Amino acid sequence: MSFAPAPPFRHGQAERTAVLLVNLGTPDAPTAAALRRYLAQFLWDPRVVEIPRPLWWLILHCVILRTRPAKSAAKYASIWTAAGSPLLHWTVRQAEQLQTALAARGHQVIVRHAMRYGEPAVDRVLDALQADGATRVLVLPLYPQYAAATTASTLDAVGDWVRRHRRVPELRFINQYHDDAGYIAALAASVQAHWATHGRGQMLVMSFHGVPARSLALGDPYHCECHKTARLLAEALGLGQDDYRVTFQSRLGRAKWLEPYTEPTVQQLAASGVKRIDAICPGFAADNLETLEEIAMEAKEAFVQAGGERFDFIPCLNDRPDWIAALADLSERHLQGWPLGTPVADEAQRQRALALGAAD
Repeated sequence: MSFAPAPPFRHGQAERTAVLLVNLGTPDAPTAAALRRYLAQFLWDPRVVEIPRPLWWLILHCVILRTRPAKSAAKYASIWTAAGSPLLHWTVRQAEQLQTALAARGHQVIVRHAMRYGEPAVDRVLDALQADGATRVLVLPLYPQYAAATTASTLDAVGDWVRRHRRVPELRFINQYHDDAGYIAALAASVQAHWATHGRGQMLVMSFHGVPARSLALGDPYHCECHKTARLLAEALGLGQDDYRVTFQSRLGRAKWLEPYTEPTVQQLAASGVKRIDAICPGFAADNLETLEEIAMEAKEAFVQAGGERFDFIPCLNDRPDWIAALADLSERHLQGWPLGTPVADEAQRQRALALGAAD
């Protein structure tokens, strides 16, 4: 097996530290062709679908990729903006704002973003970071709650890159931050800001992305971490147990997934006499198809058709300043012990390297 060569070594180039934000991914256009490429990569990941490969290949290529791309493209078209994919737009903004926040704290750290599926791909961004002189990389998946299908899959992508390269950087990896104080405070502040502007519904629905129910029995902590996030958020908002519901969305296939499901829950709330609810998706760091279309559109329609009167979706944290500050705090904690590239240290290191180069 051959390994990719490292970029040419240059005497005087300071070693640098980087933070890599990784989100799930997005197609590059709201078209059937783009969705087919994206879904083929996403759904073939064994972390995402744990079905024997030969059987799943037949289902994926003979059924799903023949029928689903066009339907998904229509949904993406309903949320696409002039800036393109909302998920990509907000992830770019988060990386830019985190770079600014860390610089304001005196840290000369490179911050980049990547997508587990689609572009910019994890391996290409790691190549670019290495070319920029990054010898230390903190990988920060934008999934507050750990799941094998998301967090571990991101580690797989990084590991695949490592296995192909001769020289690899020091790596650190953040597994989860579902109970991080800054994250919870930012969620609470977003809800309170919504209530201050729009008033408060009778019920707060906290909808998390679903995973197969069997993952809980296999040791995945996702279900427990979602409920802990919900409990901490409810406590921060002063809510009682009857003031909120925890639900799970985005079910795929016929297998049992984590329950209760979001759409049937909002329908039941409407049928029971609840006229107004607020919905938030705490597990998503940035708005995307699952929040803007599945919750803000489809779940809202289901609630109203079942007798509800008002359904308010509270946006994801996106580029809220308190969320960016929480990401900066989280990054600082995990960067401890690494040189953070202050200008004085960089210049001293450069001079030492130049002296060694002259001695050679």
